[in-house]
Parts: sequence; structure tokens; C-alpha cells
Amino acid sequence: MSDKIKLKDALSIGIGGMVGGGIFAVLGLAVSLAQGGTPIAFLIAGLLALITSYSYAKLSLTFPERGGTVKFINEGFGKTIFSGGINNLLWVSYIIMLSLYASAFGSYAPNLYTIVNESVDFNIYASTVIIGATIINYYSIKIVGKIESFAVIVKLIILLAFVGIGCYGLFGSEHLSQLSVSNWETPLKLLTGGMVIFVAYEGFELIANAAPDVINPKKNIPRAYYGSVIFVILLYIIIAIVTVGSLPFSEIKEAKDYVLAEAAKPMLGQVGFTIITIAALISTFSAINASILGGTRVSYEIAEDDELPHHLTGKLWNQPIGLLITSVLTLIVANILKLESISTTGSVGFLLIFAIVNYTGFKLYDKINGNRIIPLVGFILCITALAVLLQQEYSSNKTGVIVAVSVILFCFIIEYIYKKSEVK
Repeated sequence: MSDKIKLKDALSIGIGGMVGGGIFAVLGLAVSLAQGGTPIAFLIAGLLALITSYSYAKLSLTFPERGGTVKFINEGFGKTIFSGGINNLLWVSYIIMLSLYASAFGSYAPNLYTIVNESVDFNIYASTVIIGATIINYYSIKIVGKIESFAVIVKLIILLAFVGIGCYGLFGSEHLSQLSVSNWETPLKLLTGGMVIFVAYEGFELIANAAPDVINPKKNIPRAYYGSVIFVILLYIIIAIVTVGSLPFSEIKEAKDYVLAEAAKPMLGQVGFTIITIAALISTFSAINASILGGTRVSYEIAEDDELPHHLTGKLWNQPIGLLITSVLTLIVANILKLESISTTGSVGFLLIFAIVNYTGFKLYDKINGNRIIPLVGFILCITALAVLLQQEYSSNKTGVIVAVSVILFCFIIEYIYKKSEVK
């Protein structure tokens, strides 16, 4: 019998999945897009995640399987080219997330130790952390779990300390006026900013994979979803307030890729910078460790459901072949694409996936004993946010939009080819 998961464990899965490398990777990007309205951008993205978590909670109670999102989409649409394409997108979105975490690791690490120069060091560190996490996943899944448990505690203690000291440091800060409404971007740009950084919230969906083992699921599964999302919304908003209120916009722009460490300097000097840098490295490393495992499980589930070749259920050494494929593709993406393009592509992927999960909640409302309106609102908001993100980013980050759209098309083309070849 597998170990049962208590509410606090389920909450830590959701919080750990969200407060992974996301906040360290996208905070600077959020400020560059939303300026003084950055806390609002995080709130907008968080509210969309919270609405979507309703569909996840209801679907997890009705279909408590380790396949999580993959199973939900197949329940809603059957095993079709469409559901297969969306599930393929989920796997690719995991790879994009891994690349985002590796980019954050590659941006923070050179601040502790320079090897060659900033740009070369980025590639060395980003590649090394992916390879290291892959080796650990091959060596022992138990170690992955232990690293994640340790990292969740460490990063939360450090981030909560940062928030506490930062809030105290805001009193009398000369940069507090940067948070005033006059420094906010337009509502459309605030929405775009929120959607580009939406990837920082996607981790709550990991609770779905643990649903079969949750004690007293009827009470604890919804609590785990809503509790973890609300906690992270509040944490992100306060982190955004402290950052924008502590540093001038010019310094935030200069330190965009490691801005959280820079924001600790006014309060704690170089020691604070180093502590936050170490927290970022621990967080991103643990997030990569856990997400490689998550991505491998997704590829295995898709192949098991006959939406990708069954070869993906086979093993290479002691793990499914999907582990090596996930790692190699992550290495390529992390070293080729820039942070904003990676973030945009990841957000586009998860907005589309969450739109489909919301639609499934709407479609199966009777079966899952749910409210029909909330999933419908979630679906409409996800699709609207997706359209705004693509339209707004096209003018400023054309590469990111082209990559995102190409990835979606690729996922459906691959599924179409596979399904047609199976028919023959």
C-alpha cells in the first residue's frame, strides 16, 4: 500500500510546484513589462490559476489517477487527435518549464562564481544543472523526493524572511513611490505582463498526480488546491511590492535575470544578495529535479494511452526512455532561446492546456458534481488571456510568439501523423 498524503503534504506539493524556479526566473521580466503595476500582474495571473484550480479539484475527486491532466483531457475528449495533441503540448510545456528553471540557475550561479564570462558561464551552469538532475533521476527517485522536501522548506524560509525584512525595509524607502498608480502600465500591458509570467503558477497541477493517495480526499483535495494557490498569490504579490519598492527601475532592468537577489541588497547588503542567490540555486535545482520526473511521467502516460508510440513506455537503464528525451530537449531549448521567449512559450502552452481542462470541467459538470459557470468563466478567461498575450507579445517579442505557435502546431502534427500511421 502506498503512503497516504496528508493535507499539509498535498499543500506542499502545490506550493513547491509553484514556488520552484518560477519566481526567481520571471520576477525581473514581470517588472520590465508591468513596471509599478507588477503586484497587479501577479494578482491577475494568480486569479486565473485560482479559477482553474476549481476544475482541477472537481476532476481530481472524480478521476483520482496519477495521470492527472492527461487523464482529465482524455475523459473530456476521448483518445482523439485533439486530446493527444494537447497532451503532447503538456509534455513539451514541461520541457519549456525545465528550460526556464535552467535559465534562472544559469543567470544566478555566475554571481557566486565566475568561470569564463557572463554569457559563457550561463550556458555552462544551465547545461550542468540539467545533466546533474538527469543523473540523480537515473540514480534514485527517492533522492529526488528528499531533495524536493528539503528545498521546499529552505526556499520558503528564505523567501518569507525576505518578505518580512523587506516589508520592514520599505518604511522610509525612497523608491516606494514607484508602486503608485502613475507608474503602472496600461491595463492591457498589466494583463500581458501577468500572462507572460503565468508559468510561475502552473505547478498547482502537480496535486492532481497525487490525488489517489490523499487522505479524506473530499475535504483535503479542494483545500490543497485553493490553499496552495492563495498562499502563493499572496507571497508573489508581497515579493513584487518589496522588489519594486526597494530598487529603482534602472537597477531592476540591469539585474533583470537575478533581480530577487539584487532586491535583498538594500536591506542586507552583499550577505542578503548571496543568501537569495543560494536560495535561487536550491529552488531551481529542486524544481528541475522534480519537473524532469513529472515530464517523464507525462510522456509515459501519453504513450500508455496510445497517443504516442509505445516505445516511450520502454525503459533505458532503470527509467522510462522519456527521461532522456526530456533532458536532451531541455538542454537544447535552454541554450538556444532567451528567457522572455521561454516564458512566453511556457505561458502560452499552459494557458491553452488550462483552457481545455476548464472546458472539460464545464463539459462534464454533471459527472463531476460541479458548478457549470466557474469552469466556463475559466475557459473564456484562459482563451482571452491567450489571445491578448499572443497579440501583445507579437510586437515586442515576435520570436517568442512564433516559437509558441510552432510548438502547438508541432504537437498536433505529430499526433496526427502517429494516429494515421496506427490506422494503417
